[in-house]
Amino acid sequence: MKFFNTLACVAAVTALGACNSKQENAANNAPLNLTPVAPPQGGDWTQTVSLTADGGMLMGNPNAKVKLIEIGSLSCPHCKAFADEGVPSVINHVKSGNLSWEFRPYVIHGAVDVAANLVIRCNGPKTFFPLMEALYKEQDQWMAKVTSTPQNQIEQIQNQPTNQVFVSMANLIGLQDWAAARGVPQAKSNQCLSNQQMIDREVQTTSDVQNQYPDFAGTPSFIINGTLLKDTASWEKLKPQLEEALK
Repeated sequence: MKFFNTLACVAAVTALGACNSKQENAANNAPLNLTPVAPPQGGDWTQTVSLTADGGMLMGNPNAKVKLIEIGSLSCPHCKAFADEGVPSVINHVKSGNLSWEFRPYVIHGAVDVAANLVIRCNGPKTFFPLMEALYKEQDQWMAKVTSTPQNQIEQIQNQPTNQVFVSMANLIGLQDWAAARGVPQAKSNQCLSNQQMIDREVQTTSDVQNQYPDFAGTPSFIINGTLLKDTASWEKLKPQLEEALK
């Protein structure tokens, strides 16, 4: 079975309409660095970013009393809405060290999501969140390139060898040029897009979400201190629950 088909099977568990379980293993959500971390210079914890054991990126104090995980897709419009409406407030809470925020990428649109995930990871943790924010802001433009492409052309891309699929999809979207304008050279983007180890990690991260959270219903989903929140796919619904946890 081609890699893309495997990926499609993993992604098919979620419909875009939700864009949008019961977890029992909160320990798996811990960042890789579990030793005490000194506050960053100036006391702004948003400057501390680390890769987690589950393939997410964590911003903030790894030992924060409230740990927020967002399971999101870069191609999901509901996730974009949260990025626009909720993320500024979340970041303000992260600064103090009382809240950490992990973004865990989830694959909804196969090669499209994987290509976007690989590009924003490419320069490492410190640029992950700024690149993610920029990609969400322009989601309508780059997703329009996908939806306007004839299906047979998309299928041709999907049927390429694994190490070419995501390079070609990124070319279609214009991700290499987009990233180059933001400090990620095209050669480096293409290297990340064809890196089998990085590709495998994206698939594993999506698969692990289903295993860890059987009640996962789609993106965005939110977890506070190990508990998956039900019927919470917007900032309007998350805000009161987050504020209650932070009291």
